Amino acid sequence: MIDRLDILIVGGGMVGASLAHALSGHGYEIGVIEAWPLSSTSQPSYDDRVIALSWGSRLILQAMGVWQGIEAVAQPILDIHISDRGHFGFTRLNHRQEGVDALGYVVTARSLGNALLSELDRRQDVQLICPAQLKSFAVSGNGVEARVEQDGREQRINTRLLVAADGGDSLVRRFLSIPLKEKSYGQTAIIANLGCDRAHRSVAYERFTDTGPLALLPMTDDRLSMVWTAEDHQVAELMGLSDQAFLDRLQDRFGYRLGRLERLGKRVAYPLRLRQAEEQVRSRIALIGNAAHAIHPVTGQGFNLGLRDVAGLADLLVEAAKHGQDPGDLELLNEYRQWRERDQNRVAAITDSLARLFANPFGPLRLMRNLGLVGLDLMPGLKHQVARQFMGLNGRLSKLGRGVSL
Repeated sequence: MIDRLDILIVGGGMVGASLAHALSGHGYEIGVIEAWPLSSTSQPSYDDRVIALSWGSRLILQAMGVWQGIEAVAQPILDIHISDRGHFGFTRLNHRQEGVDALGYVVTARSLGNALLSELDRRQDVQLICPAQLKSFAVSGNGVEARVEQDGREQRINTRLLVAADGGDSLVRRFLSIPLKEKSYGQTAIIANLGCDRAHRSVAYERFTDTGPLALLPMTDDRLSMVWTAEDHQVAELMGLSDQAFLDRLQDRFGYRLGRLERLGKRVAYPLRLRQAEEQVRSRIALIGNAAHAIHPVTGQGFNLGLRDVAGLADLLVEAAKHGQDPGDLELLNEYRQWRERDQNRVAAITDSLARLFANPFGPLRLMRNLGLVGLDLMPGLKHQVARQFMGLNGRLSKLGRGVSL
């Protein structure tokens, strides 16, 4: 039975497992509580959904020793083509111009889950507590006492730091009564995988339409991952269409740049909201990933932002361990909060502005944004800054974010 840990992570999805991986080997005893058995075939976080990893996320995973486990199945994104449907504006970002092997990569959550969990299973300083439920916890000056139920039995675990990595509906956040700043976009993302009859040439497409952004990401075997953002009132109709009728509608929105779209997979719909927890740290508590924030999926920054949370917190906690500092110290956690909130706020502002700007049908505004896309394509310096933002290379970078092992 476990009764004392240094760091207890609530949530064994991609963000929580990544943090455990990053901290392992640095003098901490770590626990991970997860409601599901931590196998990639049953854990709902590790399904066949597609994740767009930025170049910066590759550097983080490479420095953690995880990238080697997914490199063979990762589809590079060499170019990103951005356009406004039915209008003249477009711009293109190219990996060679940025001096990198790829602007990003596309992997399945299942592949990343396999790579993370196969490593964690072998770590002596990481205890996988699953399937289990956090029932309650109490914070004191000396630590956190958590009540955890596993196999019908309750145990009490004392820890110096409790990290909430338990997703958008975070139980830890609700236990602490931390309010959310929240805005609904009135939009839903419809996600599916599909095929095309032309080679995608490792190009990702972000096409803005009058109902919201449409992204097609390259996958291995010349398949595509689609994220179609639609107005809420359109979703029931789109989800109710036959596969062929849906493909016809998608073809009309996207065009024939990739030839005929075909072989549609299962469609899943997610309502879109902008969310940020009003407090991300308290004494002995830290919220990371979707437990702390959620953004619009335009530009595919969600998981990348959460992984930068992991890298930043791990950076500070590893340094704290070297100097004998308490990992639950509020001064330390406030440094994490101040550091990460700058990045989070910047990315939230960019994605929110893009979502609203390109959904606005006002004629003069449409002209201005198309001129902006053309201007961006003609200004290498500005385009370089945009590319660095998409690649997760702007602002203060953690050691892992620079590709340096902790």
